[in-house]
Parts: sequence; structure tokens; C-alpha cells
Amino acid sequence: MPTYLEGHLAPVPDEIDAIDLEVTGTLPAELTGRYFRNGPNPLPGQDPGHWFTGNGMIHGIRLRDGRAEWYRNRWVRTRKLVEGAPYVGDGGVDLTAVPANTHIVRHADRILALVENGLPYEMTPQLDTIGPCDFGGRLTTAMTAHPKEDPVTGELHLFGYGFAPPYLTYHRLAADGELVSSLVVDVPGPTMIHDFAITRNHVVWLDLPVVFDLDLVGRGMPYRWDDSYGARLGVMPRDSAQVTWFDIDPCYVFHVGNAHEDASGRVVLDAVRYAPGVFASLWNHIGGTAAPGAHAAGGTLHRWVLDPVTGVAKEEPLDDRAVEFPTINDRHTGLAGDYLYAVTDDAVVKYDARTGASRTRPTGGRTGEAVFVPGDSATEDGGWLMSIVSSGSGSRLLVLDATDLAEVASVRLPRRVPAGFHGSWIEDN
Repeated sequence: MPTYLEGHLAPVPDEIDAIDLEVTGTLPAELTGRYFRNGPNPLPGQDPGHWFTGNGMIHGIRLRDGRAEWYRNRWVRTRKLVEGAPYVGDGGVDLTAVPANTHIVRHADRILALVENGLPYEMTPQLDTIGPCDFGGRLTTAMTAHPKEDPVTGELHLFGYGFAPPYLTYHRLAADGELVSSLVVDVPGPTMIHDFAITRNHVVWLDLPVVFDLDLVGRGMPYRWDDSYGARLGVMPRDSAQVTWFDIDPCYVFHVGNAHEDASGRVVLDAVRYAPGVFASLWNHIGGTAAPGAHAAGGTLHRWVLDPVTGVAKEEPLDDRAVEFPTINDRHTGLAGDYLYAVTDDAVVKYDARTGASRTRPTGGRTGEAVFVPGDSATEDGGWLMSIVSSGSGSRLLVLDATDLAEVASVRLPRRVPAGFHGSWIEDN
């Protein structure tokens, strides 16, 4: 059986509801809202061919007044799930025939389930599927699963990439959710761009050597490493498609922590970097082609400093341990910040950019992305971290104090939650 259908990746067979969940510790009364987490979950008996392509399932936990009121899990009812609609057919690409399995975010008045090869699907706060969203017909490309909301303007920055020209298109939504701008960005080929970054004035692109391969269509994910493509980072003003490119050593980046402009006008980017061999190990593992018992290699936290005066990118490792899913206090997106969080297989890590120090909190299980939830404190790390942690046949929602990683509370979930991708805290308002 492929690795993506076994163990902690194994899908669950159905949708359930549970109420009045058991809480250990004390849930802060300020936590009034819903934690939603998305991830691949193929239908029973279905082999999607790659972990990345399983149908999206969202797991939700409702917190209010110090109680965990409910848990529920729901498949995102896309045309791919409900109708078996093909992504590419006689009429071309169907951007609604997607798994919607990577992220779930809220912007303006919409809750959106995201995957990078198609349109988002709008969801209700109860996790019912409303349908695909193209922002009044203005979004004609796919939408990234990693949009960035500017904490100053409230605008949502996003992009779409594809296997045919235009390969990359940058979009911007106003704070009210209206798509107000689209720009084609010139890249040399059909590169897989999973994430990007923004700063106060710029967009930062990752044009890296994992590219679409037509010969791989129908055999899982049709992307492969290509040494000849090259690797570069791009800095682009938000209102122009004129990109300044910086060559870097070959690597791949799935996830960005943050970026900002320093006092000298340089762009500083923190992200999890995969060297070519490490990327190959991970790709084989999650694609189900690794040898039985093999372990996936991991990326490490790196920093690039992009100097527009010299045209040179300086690169340095920030840690040597394997981590993923970097997160921050989103009120600092695109701005300088002191703290970044990430996870290992069985721990949460907090990095201090001022001192270079890090703090680790073992979780006792497989640890999902740690989502930062801001509190009333004016300090950057004044808040909590939420992560779904699984061990054996059970899972829990772990709530940590983001300042010192102390455990605040733990919510026992009524079932094992498979490993997944990204989630969001959606506060009541």
C-alpha cells in the first residue's frame, strides 16, 4: 500500500459530529471561534496517486466560553468529489474540478478552502460547502493556497500558476473581498510555486526548479526536479510586474515564514529550504514510491537577504534541524518581527530573531502546523498556538502559550485526525 494511505497519513472513512469535548487544563475565555484544518482525505477505497491529490477534508473544533462545544469533519464537496469531474477535459481546464485540500482561510465575509491548481471553494462556519468562488468572474486563473493578508491595508495578495502560459499571474483583493488587480509575471516555464511572500512595498517570488512534466500526467503529481531550470528569487513592486531577480543555489521551498524590508532597503526572507537530494527524498515519500520503512527527509529554516544595490542574494541557515510549516503572528505579515514558529515530527519550535535562540516543546505525538492566535497583549508573542497532535488511534487539539510554549489546554478529539496541511483560527465577530 502507498505510504500516503498508511499510518498517520491514512484517511478516515466518514464524516462525524461530536459535542461537549473533553478538555484538560483551562481553555482561555478569549478563544471564541473555530479552528479549521484542511488536508487530503481520499474516499474509502480510492487511491489518488499522491498524497497531495486526495480530496480535501476539513476538521473543525468550536471553542466558546472555555468549552470545546463541538468537533465535526466534512469533505469539501467539489465537482471532483461529487461528480468525478476531470481537471482537464474536452473543454480545457476545469478550475472547479479540484480537491480543495490544502488550506482554509477567511477574508472579508468568505471562508475559503484552497488548493493551488484551481478556484477556492466557499464554506459556511458549519463546514457546509457553498461552491466555487471566482470573485464575480474576475479570477480566471487558479488561486494559491497561501494568500497573504496585509495587516495594514487589509488587502489579500494572491497568485495563480499553471502549466500553460501565462505561467504566473499576480492578483490583489481589496479589504472588502473585491478582486481589483491582476498582473502577468514573466517566468521562463511551468514552475511549481507553492508559496510566496509580501513586504510593506513588494511581492517576493520563488522561481525554483520543480516544473510541470506532461509525461507524468496521470501518474500522481506531474511535477519533477529540473536541474536546467535554475533557481532564483524575485522582488516586485506591488503595482508593477517589473521583477528584480536574484540567482540562488538550487533548492525548493514549500513554505515561507515571513519577509520584510530592512532599514537599508534590502528584502529579508525566512523560509524552509530543501536541498535537491532532500527534496527528492521527501517527494518520493509523499508520492508513495519510497522504500518500505523509509523516512522522509526534512527542510531546514534559512534566511535570504536580497540586496537591490548589489544584485546579490546572501543565504544563511538559521537552524540545522528538520522543520516545516513556519508560522508567525499574522499581524506582522510583511513586516519585521521577532518570532517565528515551526514544527518537527513531535515538537513545536519557537525561534527568536533577535537572539538567534530557539525553544522547543515536545508534544508526545505527530505534530501539525502550529497556528498563532493573537490575544489582547500588545506584545508580538502575546497569544496562543493551536496544533492537532496525533498518537496511536487518537488526536487532540493542543493549545500552547506562545510566549513560553507552556501547555494551556488540550481538547480530546473523538477520532484520529490524519496528518494534513494548513489551518486557521476563525474568530467570532
